[in-house]
Amino acid sequence: MSIEVQHLSFSYGSRQVLKDISFSVGKGEFLSILGPNGVGKSTLFRCILGLLSGYTGDVMVDGVNARSFSVPEAAKHIAYIPQSSRPIFNYSVFDIVLMGRSSSLSPFRSPGKQDNDRCRWALDKVGISHLSQRCYHRLSGGEQQLVLIARALVQDAPILMLDEPTANLDFGNQLLVLEQARSLAQEGYTVIQTTHHPEQSYLFSDRILAIQNGQILTQGTPAQVLTQETMKLLYGVDVDVVSLYQDKARICIPKNITSQEVSP
Repeated sequence: MSIEVQHLSFSYGSRQVLKDISFSVGKGEFLSILGPNGVGKSTLFRCILGLLSGYTGDVMVDGVNARSFSVPEAAKHIAYIPQSSRPIFNYSVFDIVLMGRSSSLSPFRSPGKQDNDRCRWALDKVGISHLSQRCYHRLSGGEQQLVLIARALVQDAPILMLDEPTANLDFGNQLLVLEQARSLAQEGYTVIQTTHHPEQSYLFSDRILAIQNGQILTQGTPAQVLTQETMKLLYGVDVDVVSLYQDKARICIPKNITSQEVSP
């Protein structure tokens, strides 16, 4: 399923946050939205999800304007994975994932065998079946993020939107979550993430969209976007962008480090 954002702009009162944003993501693509704090990445997500309705422009989902969706209809198309979730009650992992079925249930219907089977499938798919009966609060950050991905999968929505999924995770858990997101894209899901990590965007994304001051600075393949010039414009820092492993990876190194003389 594809999603297309057409000339989207949004303001909080007199302060314009997003200015004429246009991009599209196709089935099986992994798009990373890259940019510094406060440039409108989260606001863009809220507009696409229908949580903010005062935008101009359009969000099209497989050619249908998302403004026409009710909340349950939107949930059948797009699943949202937040940075973190802190439920008040002491739910098990299975119960947290089962909550993802709520959009498919009528107000007076309880989850049935099909819903429970779908939860077990999702837990197995992201590799955390063994955590099914564990308390969600007692999991590591990476495990919690995988639970939220499993909860999104049981919605049966073909578009997955991840808001800074590796925030506050250690290096190993960051890779665990991104590898899972990449795998889902390869299976046909449309995956969109916001991130602060250029190198991770390069490794895992099919395309990168760079936003600066509420506008698109550039968009394209990782090789087209992750350059010295773009990093300077995006973050206001001088870096050398170094290619590794026949350009399968790129890293950003501050110029004040690379210019220092190395003692013999």
